[in-house]
Amino acid sequence: MSDLKKKHALPELLCPVGSPEALDAAIEGGADAVYLGGSLFNARMNAHNFNSDALRAAVLRAHTYGVKVYQTVNTLFTDREREDYLRTAREAYLAGVDALIVADLGGASAIHELIPSFELHASTQMSGHCADMGHELKKLGFSRMVIARETSAEDIETVVRNSPIEVEIFVHGALCVSHSGQCLFSSLVGGRSGNRGECAQPCRLPYSCASCAKNQKRTPYPLSLKDLSLATHVPEVIRSGVASLKIEGRMKSPEYVYETARIWRRLLDEARAATPDEMQRLANAFSRGGFTDGSYKGRIDRTMLGIRSEGDKESSRTVAPFAGLSRRIPLTATACIRANVPATLTLSDGNRTVTVEGDIPMEARNAPLTEETVLRNLSKTGGTAYEIDKLELSLDGGLMLPISRLNDLRRRAIAAWEDGLQNPRNEGDFCAKSAHVLQKTRISQYTARFTSPSQITDRARAFFDRISLPLHQYTDRADDVILPPVIFDSDRDEVRELLARAISLGCTSLTVGNLGHLPLARECGLPIHGDFRLNVTNNETVARLHDLGFDEILLSPELTLPQIRDIGGKTAVIVYGRIPLMTLEKCVIRELADCTVCDRGEARMTDRRGIEFPILREWKHRNVVYNSLPTCMSDRIEELCRYGISNRHFIFSNETPREVDEVIEAFEKGLSLPKKVRRMLK
Repeated sequence: MSDLKKKHALPELLCPVGSPEALDAAIEGGADAVYLGGSLFNARMNAHNFNSDALRAAVLRAHTYGVKVYQTVNTLFTDREREDYLRTAREAYLAGVDALIVADLGGASAIHELIPSFELHASTQMSGHCADMGHELKKLGFSRMVIARETSAEDIETVVRNSPIEVEIFVHGALCVSHSGQCLFSSLVGGRSGNRGECAQPCRLPYSCASCAKNQKRTPYPLSLKDLSLATHVPEVIRSGVASLKIEGRMKSPEYVYETARIWRRLLDEARAATPDEMQRLANAFSRGGFTDGSYKGRIDRTMLGIRSEGDKESSRTVAPFAGLSRRIPLTATACIRANVPATLTLSDGNRTVTVEGDIPMEARNAPLTEETVLRNLSKTGGTAYEIDKLELSLDGGLMLPISRLNDLRRRAIAAWEDGLQNPRNEGDFCAKSAHVLQKTRISQYTARFTSPSQITDRARAFFDRISLPLHQYTDRADDVILPPVIFDSDRDEVRELLARAISLGCTSLTVGNLGHLPLARECGLPIHGDFRLNVTNNETVARLHDLGFDEILLSPELTLPQIRDIGGKTAVIVYGRIPLMTLEKCVIRELADCTVCDRGEARMTDRRGIEFPILREWKHRNVVYNSLPTCMSDRIEELCRYGISNRHFIFSNETPREVDEVIEAFEKGLSLPKKVRRMLK
């Protein structure tokens, strides 16, 4: 055993399963645990997935090999889907699933109250990226969080050291260019929500910069990242103390699952980095022009970009087909066949033992049982997952027992062994849980956020009840500070200094879009508003956020008008503005144009249809991609009133001061804007 393995426990190897064949591939490859989706509420709805019967069979098969099963319930749900959501959790529990991977805050709260003993893991869709997130999640019943793929090695170590719950990281597979849980591109532009498991991957498409063609350069795929691989960093990953290493790929083939699991199993067991040959084998299984470790190493640059080429596809075709599960589990057996007592067969793996009884043997008239006959028939395990590597026999002479009864004894012993693999679970474990009924406490007010203080006109200051600015742009022309969407632990001290400055300038409240930022916000002692980045789509989540100290909560822009009507509590709704579609660590502006375009606020990304998406710089040079069209309900005031939307929020991104005043006038007079807009859906 290496010194590294002596000092550090190996992390769990967690592999993706999108089909029964992929499950076998993961087991054969050496997975410690697998994650899979059910028929509903999982972020890969286009994978094969597992219905109730298939789920039970998958759990039994995995547990047979000592492999844990985590089920993804990692999408958002609406109030009308609440019962289906909780039914999914109940079925998973009764099927023997070891833990649920959850993305909806309110859903997690409801599951924890319904089944307190059910282990919960916070999906990366919850946008966890700092140690404080672990403290907040622990209060909500979580035992593990999957942190953002953008987290650096330094910040991973900080999170592990300071989080009260386990930390899981992605180590191999496809990368989203947007921070997980912060992407609305597929939803608002294509009608297929990534938060609902239907992402159409617009990030893999080509884009250009029509407004700055003379500067355009480098790549037509500025959002498409290479796949992640930390296979060359295995020793330091082990030393970091993370609990689980996750391989992405529930949409991938069994061949991909087997090859990646097999190589990662060897690397972990030998506590070493991958060789060039092993990296090539991983690339053959699947890659997009190779791999990237840019975020892990803190090197966010264009070397991270990549697309799946014909050469990549050809390499994948050289991977041998998965031959099926051949692993067998060794068991020792002890058989006892004696006169006047039932025959017995005992199976053991050194940790657990089961014994079954058979028939009482008869006196032999002609051919008594021989040791060879008994050993041959009791050692047959056929198509099961087991092999008898040692069988001890105590056999009295002169006895007869039909071969069929010996075979039955063996079959019942194996069945009893498998029964013992499942923890006894029943509906008596469930606690009564009723839905949160929240009174509608929406107040009549207009609030707005601006990208820059230069956009805030005198008319805006008179019209809006509360004006917000990003933390790094805050001036005394605003009332409220919006915390950055991402605050790694290495950013925390700088954010605290910026908050102190904002408070000295007269800031009266904070807008927070991440649970992990709550401790920082609480230090300020100011009212806390919940941002749309919290992805609030149901009453359960509103209730829980109010419990955590949020005052007013901005609902998800993915909701329809009837869904908004069904939600109570103190909530607000976006009625105007370009919705942020992506939050990027990777600077896409630099790939499309140059920094002068960024400085002027003129960066735009143009898709194949000629539609332009503004891109603005966030704190720390992160980019935010905005929708091509602003949502606008200025001429639908009666409709807003009909659905109970009186607390109305505005987003001003790249509008000029004159355009800001034009928007205000349109809402004051109930007029439409003289340009194409997006409507809230009914």
